[in-house]
Amino acid sequence: MPALNKSNKKVRPIRAHGRIVHGYSTLAFFTAISAIASCLAAPCLFAQDKNPFAGDAAAAKIGASQFRANCAFCHGLGARGGGRGPDLTRVQKRHGSSDADLFRTINEGVPGTAMPPNGATQQGVGMTEAEVWQVITYIRSVEVKAPAQSPGDVAHGKALFYGSAACSTCHMIEGKGGRLGPDLTTAGSARSIDYLIDSVRNPSRRLAQGISEAMKEFSEEYETVKVETADGQKFTGVVLNEDNFTLQMMDQREQLHLFEKDKLRSLEKSRESLMPVYDQKMLSDKDLQDVVAFLLAAGAQ
Repeated sequence: MPALNKSNKKVRPIRAHGRIVHGYSTLAFFTAISAIASCLAAPCLFAQDKNPFAGDAAAAKIGASQFRANCAFCHGLGARGGGRGPDLTRVQKRHGSSDADLFRTINEGVPGTAMPPNGATQQGVGMTEAEVWQVITYIRSVEVKAPAQSPGDVAHGKALFYGSAACSTCHMIEGKGGRLGPDLTTAGSARSIDYLIDSVRNPSRRLAQGISEAMKEFSEEYETVKVETADGQKFTGVVLNEDNFTLQMMDQREQLHLFEKDKLRSLEKSRESLMPVYDQKMLSDKDLQDVVAFLLAAGAQ
């Protein structure tokens, strides 16, 4: 007698709610029923495209507490931007502006950036789905509805950036310019106008995060460093990376150097930025408005 092929076995159908369901799909059927029952018992917040707490002042207040614990380290108090995180009071967000986009960004993070997935770092704790929606409610409550605008002349600001203001000597936008200072391609979308102006007028007040350390919990900043080697060579530049034994820096000619600390004659670090202070004599208020307008336009692209 030939062996019975399993594929030829007849499976006795079962009856569920008056309909025939074949045995091979029983597990999938009851799994689906269980999922539907769970959603009916408690709202499936993750699956929603709309914020279930939208416009709820009490939820926004709770979200503010969650934001301070989990988000303010990078995005600053009041969500106006910090050392690494962008200004979230803007209506237009770089990685999507809808409630669903914000939920995805917070929950999944943004690969290749300093934005980690929910609960993936030592800052704060992982948030529940409801808490993520409450944070979004808080962000909506502090958004400035009018788009960030500068009364400046974009074309003239671009000419200043790449010309007489010499910004491009150290900074680049879209790959054009220097490397000694922070890349400003997204500065216009990530920072408030006040932040940008203050960074030009008072560059040492808040040092930007370093080039290669954006994913670290506590990344290097653009600290100024002066080094003298054992044979008397002197270098001035910015710190790229550092540990107990070595120092990596970029000098003012954009040359990279790696030094063993115990072989240096001297090593001096300072929080005085290499960027000059652009006072009224170096850059008038009108010209500064034009440069900021150019940065905002570049960041919006």
